[in-house]
Amino acid sequence: LSLYSSPARETKYVENPQTQLEQGVSRLRHVMEPYTASSCIDDSSSQTLSHYIKALCSDFFSEGYEFLQNPPAGFYPRLGVIGFAGIVGLFLARGSRIKKLVYPAGLMGIGASMYYPQQAVSIAKVAGTQLYDWSLQGYIAVESLWKDN
Repeated sequence: LSLYSSPARETKYVENPQTQLEQGVSRLRHVMEPYTASSCIDDSSSQTLSHYIKALCSDFFSEGYEFLQNPPAGFYPRLGVIGFAGIVGLFLARGSRIKKLVYPAGLMGIGASMYYPQQAVSIAKVAGTQLYDWSLQGYIAVESLWKDN
């Protein structure tokens, strides 16, 4: 026997309206469905595209598999140090989300630059020129806003 009476069920399910992001993702999924669904491949162009993508993926993964089967000397210890630096960065980055992005990436970058200094220098040069270009574009935009007012 029940000790309490059950309340009357007068609730109705009301679906929340879709946001613009959800509508955009839905449209994209509907547009891409013929290309991603394996059961919808009927014409020869879709089959050719599918075979081409499979060939590219198989080449990419086979090269990666071969590299991991015969790595260069000291690859796994270097990978371990760089990965451990990222884990330490996650541990040190308690608090804000920005810290959780910057600390692991920064420590992994420092670890990788210790083992691969020539690549780090080339990346730093490219990043420096990009940063200079962005700052110059920002300066020009602020200057044009300032002159307009």
